[in-house]
Amino acid sequence: MSRYPVKGLSSEPMQTVTLRAGEGIPGDRLFGFARYNSGFDEQNPKPLPKDRFVVLLNEAALAGIQTNFDPETQALEIKADSKIRRFNMRTPEDRMSAANFLSSEIGLKDPAPPKFVSSSPHRFTDVSVVSPKMMNAISVLNLASVEELGKQLNANVHPARFRSNIEIDGLPAFAELDSVGSVLRFGDVKLKILSRTKRCAATEVNPITAERDLNVPYLIRKVMGHMDMGVYVEVANGGTLMVGQSGELLA
Repeated sequence: MSRYPVKGLSSEPMQTVTLRAGEGIPGDRLFGFARYNSGFDEQNPKPLPKDRFVVLLNEAALAGIQTNFDPETQALEIKADSKIRRFNMRTPEDRMSAANFLSSEIGLKDPAPPKFVSSSPHRFTDVSVVSPKMMNAISVLNLASVEELGKQLNANVHPARFRSNIEIDGLPAFAELDSVGSVLRFGDVKLKILSRTKRCAATEVNPITAERDLNVPYLIRKVMGHMDMGVYVEVANGGTLMVGQSGELLA
């Protein structure tokens, strides 16, 4: 399990998570770096397309940068090559310094640095533009599907390309794609499958090399006739979810 405290930046592994009905992963994508002229208003937050933010879709170099962010203290650490910088994102000065450092390290070509933004409980999820429900959706990836895709492409497809919140194993490959409306149950936790996840150019980026080395959306469509990998779910019944917990798919 993982959450992404800052949209587009590194994941934070989680061993346990407490979920509440109708809400997303706590601390997931509550912050982001809005690009120059993004149109995002922190006082009146509205969902915007993902390309209005600093994300892998446009900036493959992000995959080569490691970050750690504490949502409570808003301390941000950025590791780029041999450089490590730490910022207190509660202060305007450090927010600007972090934006300048990040822009420099990824070669951002915008006329001005991005702006570090947050408007909790607004989430910067990719499907936030669809509906408030989808803004709080959680991404689930079936590892068997990723493995099967790799076999069909004769390539090593790393699950990290898909930046999911929850990875599951034990289902047949692609079974989740045909299970919209069904429920994944893990103990008390029930996750209702809302939709399939259509993939974009962000998945072209190799999470190890930070290079665009595999046109994943095109290749999925070529071998499967669509560009879907994984599903979005909503928390229908809350509880505590743990890594390694057994579950089942309920029709």
